Amino acid sequence: MGQGKQGVRPRWHASIKGTALRTESFGASGRKGDKGRLDSQSILLLAVQGLFGIANALSGTFIGVYLWKASRSLALIGWFNFTQYAVSGLIFWIAGKWVKEHNGMNSLRLGVALSGVFYCTVLLLGSSAISYAIAIAVLNGIALGLFWLSFNVVYFEITEPDNRDRFNGWAGLLGSGAGIFAPWISGMLIARNEGERGYAIIFTVSAVIFVIAVILSFWLKKRQTGGDYDWFHGFRQLRKAGSPWRRVVPGIAAQGVREGVFMFFIGLLIYMATGNEQKIGNFSLVTSLVALVSFWLIGKYLTPGRRRIAMLAGSLALAAVIIPLFWPLRFMTLLLFGIGTSLFIPLYIIPMTSAVFDLIGHDKESAERREEFIVLREIALTGGRIIGISAYLLVLPFVTTYPQTVPWLMLAVGSSPIIGWLFMRHYVSEGNPSR
Repeated sequence: MGQGKQGVRPRWHASIKGTALRTESFGASGRKGDKGRLDSQSILLLAVQGLFGIANALSGTFIGVYLWKASRSLALIGWFNFTQYAVSGLIFWIAGKWVKEHNGMNSLRLGVALSGVFYCTVLLLGSSAISYAIAIAVLNGIALGLFWLSFNVVYFEITEPDNRDRFNGWAGLLGSGAGIFAPWISGMLIARNEGERGYAIIFTVSAVIFVIAVILSFWLKKRQTGGDYDWFHGFRQLRKAGSPWRRVVPGIAAQGVREGVFMFFIGLLIYMATGNEQKIGNFSLVTSLVALVSFWLIGKYLTPGRRRIAMLAGSLALAAVIIPLFWPLRFMTLLLFGIGTSLFIPLYIIPMTSAVFDLIGHDKESAERREEFIVLREIALTGGRIIGISAYLLVLPFVTTYPQTVPWLMLAVGSSPIIGWLFMRHYVSEGNPSR
């Protein structure tokens, strides 16, 4: 079904700005695309990611609230996310062999399909899902690991330094677009349907969208395979003197520290402050609209030469916008924090993501080990997320006695992008892949 044997072939040439090598990706025809433009395979991959994002935005936004309402346990939600992160990181490492040596597109499809199975399982278990929280976290961790590993490999193969910022801008824009309407619709359905009926509706719709995404993925061309998977290639880079990965890996991990807590805790804080799922939807609508505009503008105008200053500004701003969380916990203070985050997060995420993938493709030898380096990247992210969630679990016993523990925790983990910039600052500008 539109699945050819001829995949994207990386070609290498010396940069006119120095001796560093860059990768360029060519389509199945071998014809180089227009500089900075996205080809049909890039657009199709964005469509699959968009559907995946919509389905997760519909239901994933409310998984934490669903478990909280059934258990009233912040610790349970913490361990659910801890397990999910740990399993996804392990799956990245194990599935790397499958993606490199066999059909990586099947990894992507299976990841999407298992995400649908996850929501169907939660739907069938109902309120008893809390008794199987760790088991369903394992299932979701497998799904996420399989999807994002394959997605990132394909993303690397079909983009190049000239259009990577544009792709990331569009990816952020689509994610923001999904966040505008999907959680708002979900929140409205949950609020208007008493009991678990609203959750049943959104979990079902998400499962259907995942099926559509699987079908659409068959039009993505099968990638070429080549070489054997080296289980420890990425880790050996950390022991190699002068390797840029010795600084890049901690930088990536610093990004994960923030994500480990913020990805689930903000929605939960909104529900705890308001007791209304519709408020979570309203929060997502406003903040995602701001992020959509911000990703579009920054993705359009950001150039590799401006990445370093953009990332610094973004990391400082992301720490500064946490200040409203020290005010009384109300919807408006959380919304102010959310708007600030949405406005500045593209300044940090786009340079970080583009720089790491540019580093993977800076010469032929590195690009041929793209699967191993992508696994290393994701394990670094996972390690950071586990550090963040561990900090969350450690401070939980003090939350009741010292309510200010929460904003201080958020400030601590939310300032980690500054550490990320310190490690990454030499690698985010064009022409510095090995500095």
